[in-house]
Parts: sequence; C-alpha cells; structure tokens
Amino acid sequence: MSQTAASAQEPAIAPAFIEVGEGDHRRRIAVRARAGKGPGLLWLGGFKSDMQGTKAVALDAWAAEHGRASVRFDYSGHGESSGDFADGTIGRWLEESVAVFSQFCSGQQVLIGSSMGGWMALLLAREIARSAKAGGSGRASLAGLVLIAPAPDFTEELMWKNFSPEIRAEIETKGVWMRPSEYGDGSPYPITRALIEEGRNHLLLGSKIDVGCPVRILQGAQDPDVPWKHAFALVHRLPAEDVVLTMIQDGDHRLSRPQDIARIIAAVAEI
Repeated sequence: MSQTAASAQEPAIAPAFIEVGEGDHRRRIAVRARAGKGPGLLWLGGFKSDMQGTKAVALDAWAAEHGRASVRFDYSGHGESSGDFADGTIGRWLEESVAVFSQFCSGQQVLIGSSMGGWMALLLAREIARSAKAGGSGRASLAGLVLIAPAPDFTEELMWKNFSPEIRAEIETKGVWMRPSEYGDGSPYPITRALIEEGRNHLLLGSKIDVGCPVRILQGAQDPDVPWKHAFALVHRLPAEDVVLTMIQDGDHRLSRPQDIARIIAAVAEI
C-alpha cells in the first residue's frame, strides 16, 4: 500500500514540526502546509507511504497552480516524522491526523485519503462531526472526501481474516510478523499484534458511516491489495446522496499513472 516517489517538480516547502502525544508517547510530526484559498486540501497517506509520494506531490502542485491551500504530513514512523513504524497503530495515527487538521486547516477542507488514508479520512470526518455536535468551534469544516483505493478496517478485513493460522500464531505469540513487500525497497515490514488489536477499536464497516459531505471514491479493478469488493462494501455503508464510485478497469492499487492522477484531481476539483 505504499507509493513513495519524489518529484523534481515539487514546489519547495520546508516542513514544519508539531509535537503530538505525552511522555513516552510523544512524537514529532512533519507537516508541509501551503497557504491559499479554499476549499483547502488535506492529504492522508497510506500504510508505509509518505508525503513525498507521487499523488501527494501532484495534488500539492495542482493546489499551488490554482492558489488553493494544501496540507500534507507524515504519520509517526513514516517519512520525516519521528517514531518507530512498529509502534504505529490506527489510533496513534488518527491522533496525529486530528492534531494536524486542528492546527493547520481553516475553512472548508477536502480530505484526500489513499488506501489506509481512506480509513483515516473517514475516522477524521467522524471526529470532526463529533466535535461539532459537542459544540466545538474548530476553525475548519468538511467540504468533501476523495478516497483512493480506500481501505477502512484493513487490519481486520484484509489482514487478519486472510492470514494463515501460522501467521496468526506468530503474531499472537511473538507480537509481530514480518510481512514481505513488493513496494518501496522490497524489505519486509512488521505487522504487530498491537496494530491488529488496536485497529478493532476503529472498525467502520459494521454500521452506517455518516460523514455529512460529498464523497468521491476511485478504485482500481486490478487492485491486489484492496479488492474492488471492499469499495462496494464501503459504499453500502455511506449515505445514498452525493456518493460516487469510479471503477478504473485497468487500475492497480497505486493509481499513480498520469491518467489516474488526472482522475483524482478532477474529483477534487469537483468538490
């Protein structure tokens, strides 16, 4: 689920850093924020991806060209942020997403989530709605969501349920399993018991998901990591109004080809 590729065309923005968490759980999160008009864009990357990925850089360049505000960041254990990837959980990365949204976003925002970032976008939207209902006076609100090969509940539905008994036993007894990877440098990466168990606190697909804004979903039919049926399961949990699923017949998981980037930008521009 990784798409790490720097672009020589990236407009230069130095990262800012914020501290998230307390005590031993404190980590330094790298953020690149571009000032501009709204609706602003907030990029939420995928599992083992970072904010220098092809799609993130292309969206930031589009924002710069059109004078739009743009924010992207690295979860802890990813990219330029501090922390060990093996310490990461969905709740930990959600806490960082909420912190970045609260500190860097103002006015209406389009959340753009890729793979795991799609799950993060949905969870963040729920947190924003909860805060509003509780009388919170945040500076930012949601204009819409653009989800790219979204992977809500992937720790349970796409990992745990598909793992062999041997892999499950290794995770339960050793606390970690090194998963082979076809992305990045090809090095195996850790799937921890904490990632699986804590992920169960954030499952969404078992009930209605009311995000309160338009949703655009782009899914590759040839995606080996997040099957197209997973996107259909998500659509069935979203409100019927203003939700559009675009199936890209020859698309893979990355959706980083020029024609894919064009589709993603068109979806963002539509909101």
